[in-house]
Amino acid sequence: MIILSGCSNNFTADDLQQNESIDELTLDEHELFNDIKKAVAKRNYVRLNQQPLAYSTSAELFAVGDIMMHYPQISHGYNKETGQYSFDSYFTEVKDLFLEGEWIIGNLETPLAGKEMGYSGYPQFNAPEQLADALKNAGFNVLTTANNHSLDRRENGIINTLKFLNERDIYYTGTAASKEDGQTMLMISKNEINMGFLAYTYGTNGIPIPEGKNYLVNLIDPEKMSKDIQKLKGAGADVVTVSVHFGTEYTRTPNEKQKQIAEHLIKAGADIILGSHPHVVQPYEILELEGYDGNKRKGVVIYSMGNFISNQGPDQGTAKYTDVGVIFKVEIQKHFPENKIELTHIQTIPTWVHKYYANNKRNFRVLPIEKVITTKEDEFLPTNTYPLLETYFEDITHHLNSINTIPIGGKAN
Repeated sequence: MIILSGCSNNFTADDLQQNESIDELTLDEHELFNDIKKAVAKRNYVRLNQQPLAYSTSAELFAVGDIMMHYPQISHGYNKETGQYSFDSYFTEVKDLFLEGEWIIGNLETPLAGKEMGYSGYPQFNAPEQLADALKNAGFNVLTTANNHSLDRRENGIINTLKFLNERDIYYTGTAASKEDGQTMLMISKNEINMGFLAYTYGTNGIPIPEGKNYLVNLIDPEKMSKDIQKLKGAGADVVTVSVHFGTEYTRTPNEKQKQIAEHLIKAGADIILGSHPHVVQPYEILELEGYDGNKRKGVVIYSMGNFISNQGPDQGTAKYTDVGVIFKVEIQKHFPENKIELTHIQTIPTWVHKYYANNKRNFRVLPIEKVITTKEDEFLPTNTYPLLETYFEDITHHLNSINTIPIGGKAN
């Protein structure tokens, strides 16, 4: 609508369409009226004759694996002088990487149930809500909450966790505080690209979901997953990203069940599948399949992104590579006017959890391995650590791409 104001009589395009014969106008008003008439004619000509503008836009998804909080991590974050918790130092070395992305997502594998329930690590987690502050400050805007530890602090743990995330404007998917909440689909638009998010888990460590409250945790259910994907597509999602908590712990290759679920999701309309749970990195793969609708589809699945932050590692008696994770980066392009979506580039950024002692307590940092071994200037790393990280980097980089046969946007790096 064209609106011209500032005169005693204000005319609009709608006025013109409703009454093209206006009498008793002053000379100035006649000139104004003619200007409006010309503008409307031009607008209508453009509408009828101009071809839609062809252009493209892009946005990037950054994804990480398990965000865990064992008790040594909780202790590390406590400041005796202030009586407060802070975990910002975990993510100082990777924070700048996330500045490039539009969607930053990770798997929150601990309830934030509140101090009253008692903070604890494995086997039933409950971390201080200040962890959410640190994740927010690092750039995270989406957290998945469906995993085998979702019900560690039962229903109230889920409700409190989501309350703390809401207070910090962090989006979540995978658990819900109410039936209405569970029926709400998460879709976030960046750079004119609408991305929908879903999350599911294989189970909750044997802790039963309260009767009649299945909305609390999304369990892996092929039929429900298909319906949820189609619901998001119907709501206007250009891209659907599904986080799945599945696989065998400490196993570096996906099992057949993981592959079956991934194929089902791609056929059902998912575009990006983010795996977690094994606590070690598993490869990613580009799948080109015939969808259930009969159309060819291409999607990417990373079967496990490993641990992003935890106290696990060979030094703690757990499996090798449990201190290694990956930042999985996917670039998405949208082409107008046909609204065509392409996954144009994939990048894998291996990370390592550095555990060290300082100020009489154990400290934790997530380090981007390639940057660290390239500069070799980290003041907290002993010289003999660099060869280990170089080995990790070569191994993980090769391993990530070991089963990928269909390139997407050229060679991954």
